[in-house]
Amino acid sequence: MGRLTGGDPSLLRRINSAVVLRALRAAASPVPGTAPTLTHLVRVTGLSRPTVEGVVEGLVESGLVAEVPAEEGEARRQGRPARRFRFRTEAGHLLGIEIGAHRVAVLLADLGGQVVGAESAAVTETASADERLACVRRTVESLLERTGVPSASLWAVGVAGPGIVEADGTVRLGTALPGWTGLPLGERLRARFHCPVLVENDANAAAVAEHWKGAATGSQDVVFVLAGLSPGAGSLIGGRLHRGFGGAAGEIGALHLLGREATPEEVLSTTGEPLHPLDEGQVARVFALARSGDERAGAAVERFMRRLVHDVAALVLALDPELVVVGGWAAGLDGLLPPLRAELARYCLRPPRVVQSLLGEAAVATGALRLALDQVEEKLFAVEGRQDLSVGPGAP
Repeated sequence: MGRLTGGDPSLLRRINSAVVLRALRAAASPVPGTAPTLTHLVRVTGLSRPTVEGVVEGLVESGLVAEVPAEEGEARRQGRPARRFRFRTEAGHLLGIEIGAHRVAVLLADLGGQVVGAESAAVTETASADERLACVRRTVESLLERTGVPSASLWAVGVAGPGIVEADGTVRLGTALPGWTGLPLGERLRARFHCPVLVENDANAAAVAEHWKGAATGSQDVVFVLAGLSPGAGSLIGGRLHRGFGGAAGEIGALHLLGREATPEEVLSTTGEPLHPLDEGQVARVFALARSGDERAGAAVERFMRRLVHDVAALVLALDPELVVVGGWAAGLDGLLPPLRAELARYCLRPPRVVQSLLGEAAVATGALRLALDQVEEKLFAVEGRQDLSVGPGAP
């Protein structure tokens, strides 16, 4: 690699600023007296001391960095203590929002991704798109009021829900929620929040969450299965989310349509008639009957498991993941994982490890929060085209 000589001095400043800011953020620690010194920053960045001092002063002026006051004990032991600095995680906030069939869940975090508040609200399965979005607005407003965070402090918002989502946040197809297909969800929410809004499929978001701080933290090739009446899946390849060309990767719930097999209502029926209403309570009842020895319920559970195994096996055979994480409400049903492991061992050339989600019902909202954090980090550490540090609310 050739040496950087000459060139645009503003570009050099942006590069140096990004390098120092990344080092400060990586060194963030709640332990008193451990904030990095200028000497530490010089060592880890490889920049000269005058350069680091100049960059830090600019970051302090921007509000992203603060000087840490010396503790009395440190001053007494060492004379004049070294100046220490920290990344101000409180300089802005992020939201992660899950929009589901039965509830809306919201997580509020600082710029370090630390959750500082959470709130959820029930919503009916038959609610219109407008009613569901009104519930989102009320839940967010309640959370911000309770935590004392002004809406102007929001730097980015991540949103996740069912359906195939296009790059601009439009739901191209979403049969799980009334009025969801064709909804310009990203556009609607950007008008409300006045900051970047990232919209993603719920299973994709959950896969990101498990890789961030769940069951898949040590794995790079992962399939996350959102197990339910119509399962969905999200996959990571080499640690990166795989959305497919049009955002439809992982829609394994549609596989049964290829063979015109029975509907979920017929699969889980114990009477010969379609199960109605088809909801989580009814399915849990079928599983409970199967555990008690009911033959018809046992046959229904076996059909449910066979379909789930076939759906998951299709992705496993295509992607050869190291790990399959099973989440969603069905993951909590007794006896789900052992037969899934056994059947995947039969179908797959190299059976992956199969584990249950560690994040549970928080997985989707946590993944949405990670998307917002990714957006902020991309702006904070950008070099090309980064003219200043205006990465807060309303920044493009």
